[in-house]
Amino acid sequence: MKIGIFTDSYQPYTSGVVRSIQTFKEEFTNQGHDVYIFAPSYRNCDEESRVFRFASIPSFTNRDFSLAVPFSLRLKPVIKGLHLDLIHVHSPFLLGRLGARYARRVDIPLVFTYHTLYDQYVHYVPFAQSFTRELAQKVSRDFCNQCDMVIVPTGIIGEYLRRIGVQTQIKKVPTGIKIADFKNGDPAWLRQRYQIAPGDKILLFVGRLGQEKNIGLLLESFLLVNNEINNTTLVLVGGGPEAEELRTKANKLGLAGKVIFTGTLSPPEVINCYAGSDLFVFTSVTETQGIVIAEAKAAGLPVVAVGANGVSEMVENGLDGYLTEPEPVQFADRICLVLKNDNLREDLGRKARLSAEELSSTNCTNRLLCCYSALLEGKDGVVSSQ
Repeated sequence: MKIGIFTDSYQPYTSGVVRSIQTFKEEFTNQGHDVYIFAPSYRNCDEESRVFRFASIPSFTNRDFSLAVPFSLRLKPVIKGLHLDLIHVHSPFLLGRLGARYARRVDIPLVFTYHTLYDQYVHYVPFAQSFTRELAQKVSRDFCNQCDMVIVPTGIIGEYLRRIGVQTQIKKVPTGIKIADFKNGDPAWLRQRYQIAPGDKILLFVGRLGQEKNIGLLLESFLLVNNEINNTTLVLVGGGPEAEELRTKANKLGLAGKVIFTGTLSPPEVINCYAGSDLFVFTSVTETQGIVIAEAKAAGLPVVAVGANGVSEMVENGLDGYLTEPEPVQFADRICLVLKNDNLREDLGRKARLSAEELSSTNCTNRLLCCYSALLEGKDGVVSSQ
């Protein structure tokens, strides 16, 4: 199968969308499929086989992010020469719309993965500052309804799309993870690298330090935890536009020295962080899935998370972690419950590792390939695509 992927973000930029594309691409390639990626260019990005880069400009709201200019004189002959079987887009904007146009032009199926609750991210939209949540929903609805199939990572996001008026068929296919990678981390690396006291319990957050991740709530909760259990350290892995503001808030709360900001780390270093921590904590309320939760579980970490949107399907409350309301006292209470009971923490961790097996990258890729096959067979008149 020849698959064309159009995306508004790709490596070296780091995000859940990029991670999803990379994971599926590797699995597709391993299974003998041809994958061609159409993505923005970035400063100093490496040349990569079968990746078509568009001229881009830095985003006004996030200088690490590039906005592709969705036009190229070379694209038409390239697309024509590839003889793609389908196009899979990962955004309803810029290159996503360009990919949709070419899918219609060459009459091949169009698949769209709805990665992001765009109405929760309007503060990042650099090309329409008057963008409203209502307009974000309209853009999502109209784009989805132009596609042959919409992929969602969790069922609750599929329900959301139905509520806002999406009629296209929707299939649930989570982004998988390479389970084995998270079993081989170095548990001593994190303490040694950041000189964390041997007796401290380590709480870990992995993700973008952005407004949508609700990390202010995490800091407020950690203050309560630290008042009750003094030998605790919070490690925040990732970079983002809120990093300095969060450092300032941590200092104002009197948590200087108790909160570690690592910045962006390499994938092996992130795996070491999972291996060296005691509990994964996650306060975001905007996730369509929350891949980092699956990673934490694969490493054997129990999870305390705010039970909103896609995260509510990633944690089985009371089995491999706890879900709470977005409220500091309740969130802190669940953290303290786990940290004070070693047997409970170990039991939650064992069950977390087991439940993560369902999200192996191979299993999830096979599910997506089944979706592709159904569309292609339907186009040939074998089965209906609706």
